[in-house]
Amino acid sequence: MKRDSCPPSPPVPLLSAACDMAASDSTSHDVEAYHAAGADFKLDTDDPIVVSWDGPHDPENPKNWKAGRKWGITILVSCFTFISPFSSTMVTPAMDVIARDLQVPAGFMQQLVMTIFLLGFAQGPFVLAPLSEIFGRAIVLQLSNVMYLVFNLACGFAQTKEQMLAFRFLSGVGGSAPQAICNGILADCWRKEERGKGQAIYGLLTFLGPVLAPILGAYVSIYTTWRWIFWATSAFDLVVQVAALFFLRETYGPRILLQKARRLTRETGRRHVTEENRPLSQVLRRRILVPFIMLFAHPAVQVPSLYRAYLYGVMYLVRPVAMLLTLRDQLYVKFQTKYGHEDGLPEWRVPPMIIGAVLCPIGLFVYGWTAQAGAHWILPNIGCVILATGLIIAFQSAQAYVVDAYNEHYAASAAAAGAFVRTMFGFSFPLFAPKMYQALGLGWGNSLLAFTTIGIGVVSPGLLWFYGHKLREWSGMGMR
Repeated sequence: MKRDSCPPSPPVPLLSAACDMAASDSTSHDVEAYHAAGADFKLDTDDPIVVSWDGPHDPENPKNWKAGRKWGITILVSCFTFISPFSSTMVTPAMDVIARDLQVPAGFMQQLVMTIFLLGFAQGPFVLAPLSEIFGRAIVLQLSNVMYLVFNLACGFAQTKEQMLAFRFLSGVGGSAPQAICNGILADCWRKEERGKGQAIYGLLTFLGPVLAPILGAYVSIYTTWRWIFWATSAFDLVVQVAALFFLRETYGPRILLQKARRLTRETGRRHVTEENRPLSQVLRRRILVPFIMLFAHPAVQVPSLYRAYLYGVMYLVRPVAMLLTLRDQLYVKFQTKYGHEDGLPEWRVPPMIIGAVLCPIGLFVYGWTAQAGAHWILPNIGCVILATGLIIAFQSAQAYVVDAYNEHYAASAAAAGAFVRTMFGFSFPLFAPKMYQALGLGWGNSLLAFTTIGIGVVSPGLLWFYGHKLREWSGMGMR
């Protein structure tokens, strides 16, 4: 088969038998034609041309875009990421008024109104992440956001508790796209040694959403009505959606190459294809299975995802009042220099997780016991700041490990598997928390969380640091 003038694209990592069905099968289109009278070889002029990047500095490759464009996309997708977690907790201060107007029984049902958003948030990535790896990140992200926008707006018009529950769940499904897709967008745009900065902004807004939501929700519900909590959020989301229509370009490499192949086919009249030249039905069937396979069969996803999930659940119990931005690229580059490994290793994201494992229990102890003792308000807030710092460091580092272990072709699917575990913890923790604190009090309740955090915070980073290579081999996918 003839290629265009481009050099061959980098090899895709080998896949295990468990994930072969999700791999990008390379299709050979070579056609051999021989003259009837001899063995002279020639290539059929109708043979399709395989399209790839025009060298390592191809301007169409998102990793070669100008820094300003990449930062613009990073901030834009981070705004999407901010909105969805914001919606999960914004109804908290107005719950009593909502319960009265919609006749929601106290206890479990009121908790369900708040957390059912997270239930939809957990289900959506299993479909949306594979779709983004077929049709492209930008289109799936924006269409899913339209779904969130419509049903979040509908929550403001709900007249019964059944309508509210249905609209909250469906808005959660649409709002789940950022957590499934935006990690993939960052992996598309940034090289490994640069990626930490973008993930820091992305991760910060992920945490700020559910922290700021109750404060702003209380302000809105006091001065207007609880319905404006949904309407105001939808208005902000509409602004982000319009900005995305103009400024969010497709970043997924295989999709960009497919568009290039179609353009060259139209311009030259000669058929151009990509290396992933398979029927859509086959691609869709295989890609949809990838997040499920990763969730149940890939230790390289399971270990960091469980750690992040527990931290996410704790965040929904103790909402900090401040956050600190943590950037990990300098440490990553130091490891690169020390070991002379140009491509880098996912294990280099692990050391900051140890710092988070130390800070989180300290913050929980300080917060719990000072709050129970009725100490000056600054002391529980100091505990919150310590906890917030630990959460940010550990959460972002575990997230970066998964993105580094799975190249940009599978980053969204890996994020979807982790997002399911994480949001299910966020959904379930607030349901049992009231009874736990009622039985143990703030002091011992948070101490229980702190002791559990110590256990998980030691085991998870230890497994990733000492056995990360083996875990990725067992997973069968990711960087060797």
